[in-house]
Amino acid sequence: MTPPLSPPRPSGHQRERLAFEEFLERRGLKLTRQREAVMKAVLEASGHFEAEEVVTLLRQGALRVSRATVYRTLDLMKECQLVEKLDLGTPHSYYEQVNLGEHHDHLICVTCGAVTEFHDLELETVQAEVCRRHGFSITHHSLRIFGQCQACLEKTG
Repeated sequence: MTPPLSPPRPSGHQRERLAFEEFLERRGLKLTRQREAVMKAVLEASGHFEAEEVVTLLRQGALRVSRATVYRTLDLMKECQLVEKLDLGTPHSYYEQVNLGEHHDHLICVTCGAVTEFHDLELETVQAEVCRRHGFSITHHSLRIFGQCQACLEKTG
């Protein structure tokens, strides 16, 4: 006799959606159709985006979502650690989707604005050791290194 199948493990956007629903429920909030539309747009986004891009995208659909709802939902998703709000050295704030259990940092060119994402296990190990030495329990972090990319260095060199 074969054992019964266990339910499929949530993956991809399903995992993030479930995490967001549970997060909202703990706060006594519901996943409204408008919040769901924002969440879906964000989870399907690639790269870095501004909140206004989400507003523009959602205004093209049949469901009306207010600018305030987009910004509030982005704040909730940030608090739930599904998005990260980034300061890329510009007057605008950018966001990016964060896949649960994944992490990367950023190199930002101050000349052309190019953003390079990277993950360095050695750097992560050093950061964890610094936290350990200071008796600090890390929940998350964001590293942004500002400088000039190779292309801009070659132009000015």
